[in-house]
Amino acid sequence: MFVCLAVPTSAEQTDRSDTPAPTEHYVTMKTDLGTMLIELYPEKAPLSVANFLAYVDSGFYEGTIFHRVLPGFVVQGGGFTFDFKLKDTLEPIKNESDNGLKNSYLTLSMARTRRVDSATSQFFINLKHNENLDATERKAGYAVFAKVIKGEAVVQKIVDEPRGIFRAFPDAPNAAVRILETRRGDHFEQMQPTSKLKDMIAQ
Repeated sequence: MFVCLAVPTSAEQTDRSDTPAPTEHYVTMKTDLGTMLIELYPEKAPLSVANFLAYVDSGFYEGTIFHRVLPGFVVQGGGFTFDFKLKDTLEPIKNESDNGLKNSYLTLSMARTRRVDSATSQFFINLKHNENLDATERKAGYAVFAKVIKGEAVVQKIVDEPRGIFRAFPDAPNAAVRILETRRGDHFEQMQPTSKLKDMIAQ
């Protein structure tokens, strides 16, 4: 059984029940390795989208890393800082994996523990159609709420990063791949990364 690492912790709750306006269907995410444009599916996954946008709007994701990279499977992030400290989150949300969306290539899904309604801030990007993560009549799946529509090469760069030096996080890139900025809307051209972190580490 696949379980994405997402340890729920408590923090101050905010109202995440409102579905975003029809024009707010995109989030731009800048990382150390490039920028991705993410299309949201608020009609299909209103709770998951509202939850994701709450973290985007608060700046929560800035400084978090992609800590779990499994080639041919998923890239997961949105919960740990570069030194593997888990950030406090909002309360868990209800699982929306029965929304008809599939865990297909480049879709984003909510990470969770074995408890069905345990998703908080962490998400993963599917690297193929992971049919075993889709909901069925007999079991809950992992809730798809968005998709990377620009920046596929960035996802591949994350996958290609060397891994294995951290005993407690063997699937984490050796050099942290951080989320530098997230912003509502399509700002793909304006939000290209300028971080020199990789060059500094290489030297």
